[in-house]
Amino acid sequence: MKRVVSVICLGLWCQYCLATPVRVAYIIDGDTFVGDVLLNDKTEIKSVKVRLRNVDTPEIHGNCESEIKRAEYAKQRLGELIPVGSTVEIKNVKNDKYVGRVDANVYDAANRDIGSVLVKEKIGRSYSGEKRKSWCD
Repeated sequence: MKRVVSVICLGLWCQYCLATPVRVAYIIDGDTFVGDVLLNDKTEIKSVKVRLRNVDTPEIHGNCESEIKRAEYAKQRLGELIPVGSTVEIKNVKNDKYVGRVDANVYDAANRDIGSVLVKEKIGRSYSGEKRKSWCD
């Protein structure tokens, strides 16, 4: 319960921040990872789920073999773009529709918007909250 409250507060606090550093702990799928958020006062919020804003990637538990294969590749690629142990910055943080997760633009050390990279590489699609389109052929 304490972690959920911390994540909700993070979403409220960070929406006013320019950027917040996050150390990548592990990759969940092509558009979500878990990280440890480092706040300005040296406080650390551990194990925050961060979903990349404005991008949708295939689901690991997809509806067809094609989607599952694409999802595995998307997860691998996200891990290459933001490796475990690296520090990224999150901006425009908002609480997600799922409690305990935030949505944010994620930037790597080269200041690339990782969601935009996934869309440009055709690994993900632009997404703004509408009903998800199928990844099955």
